[in-house]
Amino acid sequence: MANIEELTEELEATNRKLEAMAAAVASNDEKMRRTHRRELRLLQADTLDSLIYAMTEGLRVSYGLEYVSLVLCDPDHDVRHLLIANGTPAEDFDSLLIVESMTGLAPQYISLQRPWLGAFTHCDHQLICPRADEAESIAMIPLTYRQKLLGSINLCSADPGRFTRAHATDFLAHLGVIASFCVENAVNRARLLRSGFTDVLTGWHNRRYLSVRLSEELARARRDGSRLVCLMLDIDHFKRINDNWGHAAGDVVLREIAQRIESQVRASDVAARYGGEEFVVLLPGTEVGSAMLLAERIRTAVSAKPVDLPNGDSVTITASIGISEVHPAPQANDLKTVGDALIARADVALYAAKSAGRDRVVVEAA
Repeated sequence: MANIEELTEELEATNRKLEAMAAAVASNDEKMRRTHRRELRLLQADTLDSLIYAMTEGLRVSYGLEYVSLVLCDPDHDVRHLLIANGTPAEDFDSLLIVESMTGLAPQYISLQRPWLGAFTHCDHQLICPRADEAESIAMIPLTYRQKLLGSINLCSADPGRFTRAHATDFLAHLGVIASFCVENAVNRARLLRSGFTDVLTGWHNRRYLSVRLSEELARARRDGSRLVCLMLDIDHFKRINDNWGHAAGDVVLREIAQRIESQVRASDVAARYGGEEFVVLLPGTEVGSAMLLAERIRTAVSAKPVDLPNGDSVTITASIGISEVHPAPQANDLKTVGDALIARADVALYAAKSAGRDRVVVEAA
């Protein structure tokens, strides 16, 4: 029989194992609670831009990391356009990388189905974590939808032992599932919201959307001390097209001219169909001189080639453009009045272009 000392040692060893198991259970419970809190913050994000913030800066703070990046694959520029429509272009997010393809970004993307943990190497991970200067280890959490890789959340730590191949990945995998769901849900919600701001005929934003974005861009200009320029374009003699070829031909012309204008504007510009044959483009942070050059490019693009009509005829289209600008004062409070005046002055300049013979650009009188 074992003596008392042996039994005591065996009992103490068993107690140590039990204590270690209890500590592991408590640690796992705490990890689970922290994971649930992180997932809840993602689920509570009610807009695409707030979700991106929660998935980058929110997770960085929660995990106590040096850097977190978010990569989203957006081959059709859908996410990029939705962010612009919401007034927060992708460039506003330091930790967001929107790409057209995942190919060549990191070798792990070839077969990334579960979180990948390991050493951070600049040759492998610099493209997806461009600002992770002090990173020594990384956890790449895949975002998937219907078994297709949409992107990844990349957790970067200066501690080489923080993320290693030996670590379990269950909690991170579950976080990835929740994050993937949230991305898809936020994109769909943004699409639905955008549908109320879309002109059915041209696919452009409508006047309602313009009103919202005008207020946002004026607030941005006031905050940054920058300028906002407004272009108002009207198709010359549009009534003749409807009268001579019918409204179906007029619709073809409107869609074609909208595409030609769109081919000239920047992603950061705000373009909308204002009504009838009128279009408005807001140019944030732009000087009048640059706006005049853009307006001339648009005018040239509109008349560059005839528009083919449904009956086989073709017609050359010209357009007149009026330009106005505003530099909101820091103390300006009634931005709606400022915006209404900006549009009205562009309309006056447009009328001047029409009166001077059409097919020209006119800047508001100083």
